[in-house]
Amino acid sequence: MLVRKLSAEFIGVFALVFIGVGSLIVQGTLGGIEMQALVEKELGKAGMVMSYKPDSLFIVALSFGLTIAALVYAFHAVSFHFNPAVTLGLAVVGRFPWRYVPAYWLAQVLGAVFAGILIWGLMPEGVNLNFGATIVAAPTPLPFAFIAEAILTFLLMLVFMSVATDKRFPSAASGLAIGLTIIVAYLMLGPNTGASLNPARSIGSAIAAIQVAPEAIRQIWLYILAPAIGAIAAAFLYESLRPKEFAKSAPEDLTVPLRVEGE
Repeated sequence: MLVRKLSAEFIGVFALVFIGVGSLIVQGTLGGIEMQALVEKELGKAGMVMSYKPDSLFIVALSFGLTIAALVYAFHAVSFHFNPAVTLGLAVVGRFPWRYVPAYWLAQVLGAVFAGILIWGLMPEGVNLNFGATIVAAPTPLPFAFIAEAILTFLLMLVFMSVATDKRFPSAASGLAIGLTIIVAYLMLGPNTGASLNPARSIGSAIAAIQVAPEAIRQIWLYILAPAIGAIAAAFLYESLRPKEFAKSAPEDLTVPLRVEGE
């Protein structure tokens, strides 16, 4: 059972990066997205500016959100975290066994890295967009980027907590709820930070772009720490707001099936 869950996590993050970042690069080749390097005298500091046409921004947001929505439906009965921050948030409130967190993180990061390497090999034109690496675009200040990534991950985790841990939430709407949250997050923050909300997504793309965009590695702390803080805060808040009688049973061990209530 654990192998199946880890496989689902690997596939889910792989698809998120491969399709989402692939869509970003395709829009770049079509002229819908441009990345421009600015010299110090233009901004007061050196940096990169991401310029999106409105339709391209919407297309990329849909690519990320609809991919996750489809995969949540596909793997809902197996495992559908697809995000190390989500796994962490669930673990800190006792909704996921801590002993499996490292294995989940490894599967998620490996899925993202594999996708990033494939994009690097199959789409050389991606160099024009740093192979989709998440970098804080100028003139966005790093503190703003950190706070924004944390807030949007906070909102994503709230939705996930409702989907995954609340008996009142209709399972038929699970993929739609998570996917729409990712879409609106990208529409808001995509041009500024890449709207990662997901450490694995940023790590995979940063490794693929390490030769052309070393700043992605230098900023990776932001894309790890901000989502982690946002996810933990949201998990604790949701646990405090949801009455205990509506909480789904937390898994004690992933290697055995959950008991059906009433058995």
